[in-house]
Amino acid sequence: MDFATIVGFILGTALLLGAIMIDGPLGPFIHIPSFCITVGGAFTGILINFPIGNVLNAIAVIKQCFLVKLPTEGSVIEQFKEFAATTRRDGLLALENDLERVRDGFLKRGLEMAISGSSREDITAILETEIAYIEHRHQSGKKLLDSMAAAAPAFGMIGTLIGLIQMLRTLDDPSKIGGGMAVALLTTLYGALVANFVCIPLAGKLEIRSREEVLIRELMLSGLACLVEGHPPRVVEERLLAFISPGRRPAAPTQAA
Repeated sequence: MDFATIVGFILGTALLLGAIMIDGPLGPFIHIPSFCITVGGAFTGILINFPIGNVLNAIAVIKQCFLVKLPTEGSVIEQFKEFAATTRRDGLLALENDLERVRDGFLKRGLEMAISGSSREDITAILETEIAYIEHRHQSGKKLLDSMAAAAPAFGMIGTLIGLIQMLRTLDDPSKIGGGMAVALLTTLYGALVANFVCIPLAGKLEIRSREEVLIRELMLSGLACLVEGHPPRVVEERLLAFISPGRRPAAPTQAA
């Protein structure tokens, strides 16, 4: 669970509602037709712009903004050190006993190919294609969010224009002008909130999640290459530590003089 995203939404909603309710009730800021024009219009624009398959895939990808399922770099390195020790001692076939406790599908597929005798080149080619598809899937999700972030304010402005047209029809009754103007401006408010409070932050988080997942997959791919080449655990660890910034690497044990 990504607590930063959840806390951000909860805290942001609380601050917005608190700021509104300090000076009056929340009721005047709730208008269902304005919400339908802004959010519904932006979503239907997405459906027109993207194939339905892309929309459904993007919804699944956006869940990664809230759910974190990736292992950490440190846990992956420790896992490959164990794999390397087993391989060094008993050969690649001995890793079959470890497959049951591997939960990551990408890593499990790579281990199965290594155990079956696939060459390093074949494993690299297949898994690099899978990494490229992961990047493509994430980019499609981010593009959908960016498009909705652009569409929501536009539909908010359309809703405001509709409200102004309706208000101008009642200019002969001055008592309705204030309420009509307030309702007309609500769609602009909704559009700004959808774009800047929801879509743009989620697109940014999705981009970060994409980079994190690609890094983990490349780390696993490098570890699998080390296993196929038969490197000892220490060499495997040194190769994989190169994927981690120096400040986050574990300290090397102090050797006696």
